[in-house]
Amino acid sequence: MTEQPNEYILVINCGSSSLKFSLYPTYSSLPEWSGSVSPVGTSKGRLIIKTAQNEILESHTATFKSLDSAVAAFIKWLKSNGRSYPLAAIGHRLVQGGAEHRQPEVITGELIQDLNEFIYLAPNHLPDELKAIKAFQSAFPDTTQVACFDTAFHKDMPSYAQHYPLPDIYRKKGLIKYGFHGLSYQYILQKLTKENPLVTQQKIIIAHLGNGASMAAVKNGISVETTMGVSPIGGLVMGTRSGDLDPGVLLFMLNQDKLTANQLEDLLSKNSGLKAIAGTGDIQELLKAEPGDPKAAEALTVFCYGAKKFIGALAAAMGGLDMLVFTGGIGENSAIIRERICEGLEFIGIDLDKAGNLKNEELISNRKSRATVHVIKTNEELMMAKLVEQVLNHKNKS
Repeated sequence: MTEQPNEYILVINCGSSSLKFSLYPTYSSLPEWSGSVSPVGTSKGRLIIKTAQNEILESHTATFKSLDSAVAAFIKWLKSNGRSYPLAAIGHRLVQGGAEHRQPEVITGELIQDLNEFIYLAPNHLPDELKAIKAFQSAFPDTTQVACFDTAFHKDMPSYAQHYPLPDIYRKKGLIKYGFHGLSYQYILQKLTKENPLVTQQKIIIAHLGNGASMAAVKNGISVETTMGVSPIGGLVMGTRSGDLDPGVLLFMLNQDKLTANQLEDLLSKNSGLKAIAGTGDIQELLKAEPGDPKAAEALTVFCYGAKKFIGALAAAMGGLDMLVFTGGIGENSAIIRERICEGLEFIGIDLDKAGNLKNEELISNRKSRATVHVIKTNEELMMAKLVEQVLNHKNKS
């Protein structure tokens, strides 16, 4: 009989339209169970929890009007499922913590106060994430809660990449290029390094492509450039987010339509991108509609064109390219999108193995390709569990 672990680490990942969570025995890379509530904000929400052996522990549909209700439903299950999971800590993914909060840290009242002051940097993410923290603090008051910041991976970007050409007063207010999807990038880089330590001497582009999408240029093991900036709106065209825009576009909308800052934020975050072009930001829906829908075809072209353009730019920033990695929901699962993005990139050494790509193999470049191309499934939750363990170890030693 397998010995029951003494304690577990619960990790919470609040997304824009979903709640994901996993429970890891301490010092284990295999979860006891994982689950999600998705999609949030619709009548078709589903709470599902599965063991590592794919046994379904819970599955039911319901209307989850907000992330609050999704968190409440999960906490209720966790409290009443009849199993015993003594928690060593609960880790929370936080999209933003400002310039002073990058590394993982224990959540204190002082940290919460600081994070409330940075809501203006991530108004579509931080409020829900902070509400989730408070809900888990209330439900598990004696359990250590740890913040894992999505910006940590990019903290060592060179100053010329990190700072905007604006008066210094704005930099002092926190207006710098933070970058996001850091937990995903950190996981991918650790996995690559474990398989081949020489990866830390290479020039790598990691493309995290999902409803939210970004890329990072990693040179000699350090993020030197990334597509998102002060917020998760910038960079690539995304499902509902605009990506990069000429500042004149924003001035035009503010002047012509007299939009408030909140209205502009809502427009750029929730009603732009692929959704604005074709009515939906879902890549699979767009691919199905493409043969008979010119707008769907245009949206897909815009997405792949933008991704191709940024790969070229990031390769230029590093002075070359040794490896391209696709990850995230789209990057991991859509062979046709990967093929369209890589088409025409032979000039920087990318030559795709189309058969391997269709099979979703991990290595999808052929032998002629100077740069290798990979498909790697990311695991932000496992990365968080490892970071929480580090915080606990440091806390216990001090």
